[in-house]
Amino acid sequence: MILVKDKIDIVIPWVDGNDIKWQNEKNKYKQKKDEKLNNSSRFRDWDNLQYIFRGIEKFMPWVNNIFFITWGHLPKWLNVDNPKLKIINHKDYIPNKYLPTFNSHTIELNLYRIKDLSEKFIYFNDDTFVIDYMSESAFFKNGLPCDCGILNPIIPVGYDNFSNVSVNNLTIINEEFNKRTSIKKSIFNWYNIKYGSNLIRNFSLIPWGKFPGFYNGHLPNSFLKSTFCEVWQKYEETLDNTCSCHLRDNFTNVNQWLMRYWQLGKNQFYPRNPNFGKFYEITDNNDNIINDIKSQKFKIVCLNDGININNFEKTKYEINEALSFVLPNKCSFEKSDTI
Repeated sequence: MILVKDKIDIVIPWVDGNDIKWQNEKNKYKQKKDEKLNNSSRFRDWDNLQYIFRGIEKFMPWVNNIFFITWGHLPKWLNVDNPKLKIINHKDYIPNKYLPTFNSHTIELNLYRIKDLSEKFIYFNDDTFVIDYMSESAFFKNGLPCDCGILNPIIPVGYDNFSNVSVNNLTIINEEFNKRTSIKKSIFNWYNIKYGSNLIRNFSLIPWGKFPGFYNGHLPNSFLKSTFCEVWQKYEETLDNTCSCHLRDNFTNVNQWLMRYWQLGKNQFYPRNPNFGKFYEITDNNDNIINDIKSQKFKIVCLNDGININNFEKTKYEINEALSFVLPNKCSFEKSDTI
């Protein structure tokens, strides 16, 4: 496997939830227990994907390539001839035995198989927007992925809750790494002034002999491709079981956070301030989100789809208007003849 070491790529998975063919194929595997985990609100289109590309081009011009992962459908406005755009179909990198897949965990866990993906890459979700300049050092420094070594207890609260996936990830991490040994090897990584008030968590959890969980900022994660190779080599059976699920199963699955936790447990990261970006849950009242975007209060934001939005079209318009305020101009990833 050839690793491109001196460049930084971005990976963005996307699905067109309005595609009838995709819906029909997905529903073949849907069971009653999967309804909450895989309901339509998780796949509805906010019509703002173009702002992700605009933000990356304007505020992260140093990015090497964008690997755009898709089931097969593409946005009508996407300029597929852009030399920095690499369109990747699931079948291009996911082993055939796992296909078709509608499980985001499968899509994530196999990223290392993507041909020509650089050793250092950033994993974006399709609800993450760059709204101010970000340097390479915000994601990688001294050859290491930037991250927060902040402890945070995880409490599983139900079958459909994502915390169960974190617990599954932690089972592996605590089997592989000793918390006290890991922290002693690099005190600076775990007790760093950049963490601010979050340091209280790390100090209060000193007595715990195991990793109780990690702070998750729900923002882009920096990865080393070799981390995926290492984890697959050691825990192939566990990852294989997850990838064999056509739909997400939060009770049994692990996900790409396992790779992030692995880098933390191994001290293979460089500390950064957790406030480099902001996670928002969209509701019916989003004045704070809109104001923060327009004022560029944070450099990067995650706008998570709230499942209880009553007026989706109105909310979508307001959010997209704010993004357009910061990123009004088309980028080279968009066709010139589209609105």
